[in-house]
Amino acid sequence: MLSMAKNKGVGPRRIRSALTGFTFVELMMVIAIVAVTIPSLLSSFVSVTLLNETNNNYGIAITHAQYVMEDIRDADFIGIKAKIESGDWDWNSAAINNNGLAPLANENINTEVSGTDLLNITVIVNWIDRGGRQKNTQLVTLISGP
Repeated sequence: MLSMAKNKGVGPRRIRSALTGFTFVELMMVIAIVAVTIPSLLSSFVSVTLLNETNNNYGIAITHAQYVMEDIRDADFIGIKAKIESGDWDWNSAAINNNGLAPLANENINTEVSGTDLLNITVIVNWIDRGGRQKNTQLVTLISGP
């Protein structure tokens, strides 16, 4: 039979300490730490989600502006200025949808032109973001005649 001196990890004191769990104070400390960190993590998650949505909307708006720029570029140069001034490329959400694009909330596209031989064309996209904030982006280019 083994003596207790030779088998150090099996004594009665060692068995008793293995059966004890966390103290109430230790559990309360863990709960307090979790209670402080969870709200900040949730706040960060919500902020990142909103930022992602905003950036996605900017990407969609730039794509719509590029679509209008390509449509203008494909038009006959002589008629571009007259078409822009008459509002042919000023689109509301319904017109954006009719052109096969998915509009943003309350999106509208406005085009402006200046110059004669060298046209300075600006396409401005406006929309309402989450929270009712007015957002816009614009593309500017120069187009010259043949």
